[in-house]
Amino acid sequence: MAHRGLSGSDGMTEAAGTRAAREPDPFRATRWSPRVRWRVLPWWARVILIFAGARAITTVFLLVFAAGQAPNAWTGDGRPGLFEFSNLWDARWYQSIAGNGYPADLPRNDQGHVTENAWAFLPVYPAIVRVVSALGIPWDIASVLVSLAAGLGAALVFHRLMSKFLAPDRAMFAVVLFCVAPVSPIMQFGYAESLGFLWIALALLLLVDRRYGWLVPVMLAWAFTRPGMLAFALALGLHWLVRFLRRKREPFAAADRWLVAGVTAFAVVVGFAWPAIAWYFTGESGAYTETELAWRSSYVGYGELLPFTPWFQGARWWFTVWFGGAGLDAQLLAGLASVAVGLVALGFGAALFLPAVRRLGTDIRLWLASYGLYLLAVFFPQSSTFRLLAPLFPLVGALAVPRARWYRWSIATVFLLLQIWWLQIAWVIDGADWTPP
Repeated sequence: MAHRGLSGSDGMTEAAGTRAAREPDPFRATRWSPRVRWRVLPWWARVILIFAGARAITTVFLLVFAAGQAPNAWTGDGRPGLFEFSNLWDARWYQSIAGNGYPADLPRNDQGHVTENAWAFLPVYPAIVRVVSALGIPWDIASVLVSLAAGLGAALVFHRLMSKFLAPDRAMFAVVLFCVAPVSPIMQFGYAESLGFLWIALALLLLVDRRYGWLVPVMLAWAFTRPGMLAFALALGLHWLVRFLRRKREPFAAADRWLVAGVTAFAVVVGFAWPAIAWYFTGESGAYTETELAWRSSYVGYGELLPFTPWFQGARWWFTVWFGGAGLDAQLLAGLASVAVGLVALGFGAALFLPAVRRLGTDIRLWLASYGLYLLAVFFPQSSTFRLLAPLFPLVGALAVPRARWYRWSIATVFLLLQIWWLQIAWVIDGADWTPP
């Protein structure tokens, strides 16, 4: 049988295959492709890049809004610079605290009611910004730098927390959602939220890791940065109860029982510390609560803080604003408002039992439930509610579970669009603006 040479058809095919093997495939992932380069980066470098990219996008939004900002009480002339625009609203209270401290005499109106004052804001954030500004950095810039640093720290810790429960790609996408969340611009404003996020993420990570002793300094810092420590005290108490009930499956040594009980008691003490300090320095037992109530007086007038009533009061107010012109009976509107609050509470509670949320573990779900109950008990729903919901940020871990690319791109895009919406309604000042962030 004659032997075929390389000039035959088989030889041509072999040669073509050899040439194709030598030519680079543009769609093949190589060590130089962006995807592979991304994957070989250490986790902390990826988190830093995600945070930086998210803040860059938000900065573009801010520059556009600042260019269209009309003259206002905070900046005077219109079209403020980026850092000045990043220090509107409550940011000026923090600056005032750093320069003037807290009032010994509570300001009052003609009717004798306590009016808005600095006691509503906690001291850790303005103290840190004051230290940074003492280096010669203007306040507006220093406040943004502190918020950015704290926000980055929160993103790094949040990744470690999510890595306890989610696969690596899901944990990293949870960080993406945290960084582009609708109210995430607050992490580059002169607000204490970034620092609060950092303490929450640290506290949850320590709780999950059962490093109870280290919770003490974190809780102490948190209690004087942002409200919410009483909610965490409830979560700790529930954590003790769950561990006790599961002690046959998961050992709960007597030493740990006493330690968790002690840490929980400490959380209660520091949770009430700021109202006690306000009482001490002003001589008025209700100094803190009356100050907080001043912010809702323009909606429902002055009154006492009755737990679990503010949401129903707020819902009635909003329903009257939205539907009062339709001629509906006031009693009917109040009933509809109460039903709406009940449905929201039930929906939130049911969401905690969804499979994607259950992936996040018992301790995170206890925090979500406790903070949700805390909001229902004491906060009044208005435009600031979006910001006050932000400590529920571990929930984005559940949203990060689906892996479909179309889903991930879609939800990130929706979050960015909601950023624009939130900035427009809550941050931009429009005349006599009654929608503070």
